[in-house]
Amino acid sequence: MATAKVEPKGAHSAVDDSKTYEGLTRDQLIQAYRTMYLSRRLDDREILLKRQQKIFFQISGAGHEAIGIAAAFALKPAYDWFYPYYRDRALCLGLGATPLEMLLQAVGAADDPASGGRQMPSHWSCNRLNIVTQSSPTGTQILQAVGCAEAGVYLARHPQAAQKATGDYRQFKEVTFQGDEVTYVSLGDGTTSEGEFWESLNTASNRKLPIVFVVEDNEYAISVPVEVQTAGGNISRLVAGFPNFHFEEVDGTDPVASYAAMTRAVAHGRARKGPGFVHAHVIRPYSHSLSDDERLYRPEMERQRDAAHDPISRMQMFLIRESFLDEKAINQLEKEVEQEVQEATDRALEAAPAAPESVTRFVYSPDLDPTSSAFETQPAIAPASATDKKPAKTMADLINACLKDEMRRDERIVIFGEDVADCSREQYLEQKLIKGKGGVFKLTSGLQSEFGSDRVFNSPLAEANIVGRAVGLATRGLKPVVEIQFFDYIWPAMMQLRDELPLIRWRSNNGFSAPAVIRVAIGGYLTGGAIYHSQCGESIFTHIPGLRVIFPSNALDAAGLLRTAIRCDDPVLFLEHKRLYRETYGRAPYPGPYNPAHSSQLLPTGPSCLAPYRQLRSWSASSTSVWK
Repeated sequence: MATAKVEPKGAHSAVDDSKTYEGLTRDQLIQAYRTMYLSRRLDDREILLKRQQKIFFQISGAGHEAIGIAAAFALKPAYDWFYPYYRDRALCLGLGATPLEMLLQAVGAADDPASGGRQMPSHWSCNRLNIVTQSSPTGTQILQAVGCAEAGVYLARHPQAAQKATGDYRQFKEVTFQGDEVTYVSLGDGTTSEGEFWESLNTASNRKLPIVFVVEDNEYAISVPVEVQTAGGNISRLVAGFPNFHFEEVDGTDPVASYAAMTRAVAHGRARKGPGFVHAHVIRPYSHSLSDDERLYRPEMERQRDAAHDPISRMQMFLIRESFLDEKAINQLEKEVEQEVQEATDRALEAAPAAPESVTRFVYSPDLDPTSSAFETQPAIAPASATDKKPAKTMADLINACLKDEMRRDERIVIFGEDVADCSREQYLEQKLIKGKGGVFKLTSGLQSEFGSDRVFNSPLAEANIVGRAVGLATRGLKPVVEIQFFDYIWPAMMQLRDELPLIRWRSNNGFSAPAVIRVAIGGYLTGGAIYHSQCGESIFTHIPGLRVIFPSNALDAAGLLRTAIRCDDPVLFLEHKRLYRETYGRAPYPGPYNPAHSSQLLPTGPSCLAPYRQLRSWSASSTSVWK
């Protein structure tokens, strides 16, 4: 965290400046209080603006300020990566977000850097600080944070993958990473009931990822108390069995104790020993939001009990007790904060709102249109001679060949999903004890053997896990090409596929993007497959703005469209009809392997691939099917 030396009038000069509190200096503790107080006053100002009908929603971080500023001190802005939730105002201020930026979001201003006025207040996003755009569904950010942490580990092992290239999505995707970076993700106690939370812990534990989970437990999910949400009423007891974790349970209203806990958890991640888990007990002195009235379900005695643990008053008394500030100095500091909030409010209220016509901007990439003539470039390689005819191959063959070609060309590509690897127990492959699986339909056969387990690996049997992690990986600049084994089982990933993957770019006003490819085997293919191995629900996904949906009908189309999907700058749902995988009538010669001597070519070889590229369509304006 960047800190400024704070010397309010009335500070005690006789204090020993060499003394620290869990590593925090006097100046840092004064700065911590200033940021905490600023966070609370911004909440109060937004509440006032809401009552004046100058903003339309308010949800506060009150009571969570101490754990937030502790996390900001323990981590590094624009170095580590952050997936906060809506009560993390103090964290974001501590990392470097400004009061004006927050109030611009509150009023829905066009200049709001988080979303350009597209999201509700307290939906944090800041590209310059690595604060990744969040949405309203609770818990969807957690799997994405896991993918983000995976990306950092991958890039540290494959630093050359970060290099830019022209002619595809990499030209427009800046990739930065640090060898010891840590990913932060926070959530409320209620969100620990979500399945994606448990999927996240499982993967973070298995892969020993450098991620710190922070559960900010204020004992309520709107009106539902923690004992109803959580078996036994304490999430720390439930997660204690996960291996490779560093666990902390702390009074989250105490910034010094919280900083110590966060520092230990972050150090565990930086050392690549595994994930951290910080369970911070906090309070919620205000209602869930201004749309809620907690007096309907919380008695006054309970609310008074929380007030006695308010982190603002506790920190103020700490500064006075340790002779860091006297009452006059605290009043001066708070007066300065009030002036800062007033100035930011005045500027925010004068800001122009987002123009209605801007709503369609950034639904898709503004830089690379896969339906344009750029993807119809003639290849530089001469076509094969008439005497050198290539054998016809099935759709399955050409998809496999295309994946291999693209992985040879682009080291950012990683492939994972259920059963996609040749064998997770690599020693069996090394000892040639087995042939290897490579997908239930064999479409990823041989990929792990050629490219290694860093780039091709199996996932848990959890569809949200697959797509959510892909979102995080793609946000960091990698190109995940992941597989949902059967379309019939895609529905656990629906939240990620509808609310997250296609909206990352739009909701962040082009601050972030996630051009992942989701491959899915779809349709009936055998007698007796019944409803659960025969579903075709592609029409549902064609109504999702921001998502490109592809459904090839033959082998050549599949190869060309998959190549385009991988190289384009938008998320793509790539549907593969199971019955067509090996049908003889859809066969075609493979256009040829990628030629590194012609790295700018957008087609494999030969003009025969032009038609498949022209088929790629966006679905924002039409739900008409484009497959033959």
